[in-house]
Amino acid sequence: MWKWLHPYAKPERAYQVAGTLLPWFAVISLLSFIIGSVWGLAFAPADYQQGDSFRIIYIHVPAAILSMGAYSTMAIAAFIGLVWQLRMADMTVAAIAPVGAIFTFIALFTGAAWGKPMWGTWWVWDARLTSELILLFLYLGVIALYNAFSDKVLAGRAAGILALVGVINLPIIHYSVEWWNTLHQGATITKFAKPSISSDMLWPLLVMILAFATFLGALTLMRFRNELLMREWHRPWVKEIAEQEK
Repeated sequence: MWKWLHPYAKPERAYQVAGTLLPWFAVISLLSFIIGSVWGLAFAPADYQQGDSFRIIYIHVPAAILSMGAYSTMAIAAFIGLVWQLRMADMTVAAIAPVGAIFTFIALFTGAAWGKPMWGTWWVWDARLTSELILLFLYLGVIALYNAFSDKVLAGRAAGILALVGVINLPIIHYSVEWWNTLHQGATITKFAKPSISSDMLWPLLVMILAFATFLGALTLMRFRNELLMREWHRPWVKEIAEQEK
């Protein structure tokens, strides 16, 4: 059933596929960033309570959503690597972790910047904020574990186990505003039947989410290709690529 996937488990083939997908992700991300940022910052109406300060939503919300999306993808790759012992999956974990950490940091930083005028403080030990901070520590833990071992098979296994253990934090982040009395506002765009946001504000936000998602994909593909080259440097196909780049 899964035989059609076998060729993509080969490093050379995986490198080629990643190279084919990379320009598409990059172009879609660039166009989406231009459209979404101009639409959201210049043409979306100001919020009736927050005024123009609400516009940080076009950075904060996509970064927060993709911080969890990246971790979910990383955890799936870690599961595949542990169960089926695929090196490509371990490399995917290594490729995603730093990118996901940056997205999480952006979510925390922009959340603090948004919280100052709204709550009167940069930081509170709110359930949503605290669980998002834990997510950043999980990313850093995966990165540290992967780089702590010279044996990359063992490194991938250790990092994969931590990534899977950390999955329990994702529902805590998502449902924290429902389970506890927090300062952070509740769900808005995830209520698909009736989002708690005007469509004039929602559509540029969705475009920015697409921009962040494809940007995440592009960065991951770039890091994945680099990881492949570093791990397979002694292979003839890598040497051929090096010769072509000269």
